[in-house]
Amino acid sequence: MSTNTADVAPPEVRDRLLAAWRGEIEAARVYELIAARMPPREAEILRRMAAAEGSHRQRLEARMTELSIDIPSPESVHLSRWTRLQARIAPVDRLLAAREAAEDEEVGDLYKRPTGDATTDALLHDIRKEERAHSHTVGDMRSRSTDGAQTEAPVHPAQERLDKILGREKWHRTGGGWISGAIYGANDGLAAVFGIVAGVSGATGGSSFVLTAGVSAAVASALSMATGAFLAERSEAEVAAANIERERQEIAERPEEEREELSLFYQLKGIDEATADAMAEQLSRQPDAMLRALSAEEFGVAGDRGDPKQAALAAGVSTGLGAIVPVIPFIFTTGTVAIVLAAVVSLIAHFLVGAAKSLVTLRTWWSAGLEMTLAGVIVGGATYLVGLALPT
Repeated sequence: MSTNTADVAPPEVRDRLLAAWRGEIEAARVYELIAARMPPREAEILRRMAAAEGSHRQRLEARMTELSIDIPSPESVHLSRWTRLQARIAPVDRLLAAREAAEDEEVGDLYKRPTGDATTDALLHDIRKEERAHSHTVGDMRSRSTDGAQTEAPVHPAQERLDKILGREKWHRTGGGWISGAIYGANDGLAAVFGIVAGVSGATGGSSFVLTAGVSAAVASALSMATGAFLAERSEAEVAAANIERERQEIAERPEEEREELSLFYQLKGIDEATADAMAEQLSRQPDAMLRALSAEEFGVAGDRGDPKQAALAAGVSTGLGAIVPVIPFIFTTGTVAIVLAAVVSLIAHFLVGAAKSLVTLRTWWSAGLEMTLAGVIVGGATYLVGLALPT
């Protein structure tokens, strides 16, 4: 049946329209958060998709108005703090994978099932086709962020030519952030030293030797993680510098092709060919400016890379903080009391670190926390039994 403006919207129609409306607002906000972390080209695509979600919302609101359904304030739709943190911290490829899955779920659930209202079903069907296209686009972007390929769904006649140029440049690399490293540092320090503390406790009955072993292990873990993070971040900075130098050589050796490449990037942003050519020609007269433009467009290097010292400090401090937790009770006491307290505080810390890891893995915080706690029980229990079997 079809519902006119005089009819009262059935609960199924009202609920589905409201759910779709909220989903469009949430999707647009997530796209905007991810776009802020993407290179200019991919960011522009995501912002267009966010704008499309806004268009979907307007069409849904128009239908809700026709059915006399009260439209809530957009400010009533909130992304959770956890979701916002995940969008700012988690690896981009995982965020894109989650967004692709969400688009697929919306297509299959919100938009595909009939509501019983022909007009509403037609609207949802139209939006469903566009949501499916979003899912494909996000899937393509996810593939590029995962394997380094520089292809994407054709959105402009210039794309084919640009892909041919970029296809010859296989030397691009991407880096990561220090925040996820700090989380995993705390995870490694806590798990490793908890195992050592449990094993030595089992072997010595919780004697003062546990404190010596635990503090030594905590310091060693912190220093090891700090030096590893420093070397890794410095290597990434060296790779980025090498990429920029390689781009500089290509500008010097193949200036016409690089100028065409820059023009194609601008055309993909919606600039007409003549203007894009003129802009590229103007920049080509200033090699440093052209290098910065191509570096930003081609592989997302627009400024300074991560600071090795910052990465080392974050990894070292987080590992040390995680590693010292199982040792704390032995600073004040020994024996069975210290063993029990160490187990309790360590398992609580395992849960908290596991929950923090969900910022990177995009899992639910409680499931990640419980999983990490279970891992702590297994590690602590196994090493404690080893210590009992090999008493000192």
